[in-house]
Amino acid sequence: MSKAIGILGGMGPAATVDLMARLIAATPVECEADHLRLLVDCNPHVPNRNEALASTGEYPADALVAMAQGLERQGADLLAIACNSAYAWAAEIRAGTGVPLVSMIDATVAMIPAGARRIGLLAADACLHARLYQTPLERSGHEVLVPEDQAGFMRLIYGVKTGHEDASARAGMAALAQDLIDRGAEIVVAACTEVPLLLSAADIPVPLVDSTDALVRRLVAEATA
Repeated sequence: MSKAIGILGGMGPAATVDLMARLIAATPVECEADHLRLLVDCNPHVPNRNEALASTGEYPADALVAMAQGLERQGADLLAIACNSAYAWAAEIRAGTGVPLVSMIDATVAMIPAGARRIGLLAADACLHARLYQTPLERSGHEVLVPEDQAGFMRLIYGVKTGHEDASARAGMAALAQDLIDRGAEIVVAACTEVPLLLSAADIPVPLVDSTDALVRRLVAEATA
């Protein structure tokens, strides 16, 4: 019997739907009943993670824990968050529930080849502030590069959250990734779940490590074990 996955989503909604669609596509099935049970709390009212870690907004820990507890009551056997930055409050979620929280951060870092020296990181302000990726990557001997135009990156991310995924937005994200590559990045990490909605592996000349894909692989493996 497979395990039910509880998803803390809505940060933002399009990235949550993308995660769900990829989970469905990645699950090996022979009939409808073989698909995984997904319990999803798509809550766009979770306080802004970037503002929280910049000390300009409300902290989201209480909202995230309440979502996790609700999913646990509904029968979730595993929890995951469709937002990299929200993993800054992973400790509070784990303390508030009895259900394992699968780490998108750990899953993504595990997909990065040890031989790659310079890693280009496309991540939201909160994710960078919390050093969710910089700390484990630097401990493994990697050098981490972030966009010189982080404000431009954030504009694109907030644009996706309001439905702007047009050619101009895709070109803007590709340009930010190319800047990292021009500065020496051997791999680009899509460390924000909105990034894959604008950038694909075919858009850049170096490997793209996609955090949503990494989480999907880990979740399918754990849910079907």
